[in-house]
Amino acid sequence: MAYLEQQNYIHRDLAARNVLVGENNICKVADFGLARVFMKENENVYEAKEGGKFPVKWTAPEGIHDNKFTIKSDVWSFGVLLYEIMTFGKMPYPAMTNMQTVQWLAKGHRMSCPPSCPKPLHTIMMNCWKDNDQERPTFETLQWQLEDFFDMDVSSYDDSARY
Repeated sequence: MAYLEQQNYIHRDLAARNVLVGENNICKVADFGLARVFMKENENVYEAKEGGKFPVKWTAPEGIHDNKFTIKSDVWSFGVLLYEIMTFGKMPYPAMTNMQTVQWLAKGHRMSCPPSCPKPLHTIMMNCWKDNDQERPTFETLQWQLEDFFDMDVSSYDDSARY
């Protein structure tokens, strides 16, 4: 996604169902059916035509309410993708309809930390779900945050592991 961000692409359908996992757990983003590329440097917002279908539970508020999509909309979806990973593929916003989800999010609610999800990873998710898209991290930032997270020395969790 950091590469797509550099190339001025927005995916608009980032979800676990659109990530292919190959040998050695190499992941590749797939299904670019809703993707858009911006050729002009100052152009970075795609306005969808009214009536288009989109995956509500993965779509950022500005996409739902204003039909406006940017790379920061993909960042929101990436947070939902992390939730899917941490719940082993469970549906986000379980037991809520699309409309209930939209109304719940509009009140400022966000999904709680999944069981067995480390708090720093949930913090990354919460940053992806900031209401103001400009406050969400870039994919470049997410990349180094996740690399730092996964490079953490596991012995820091348990002092006895060092001996």
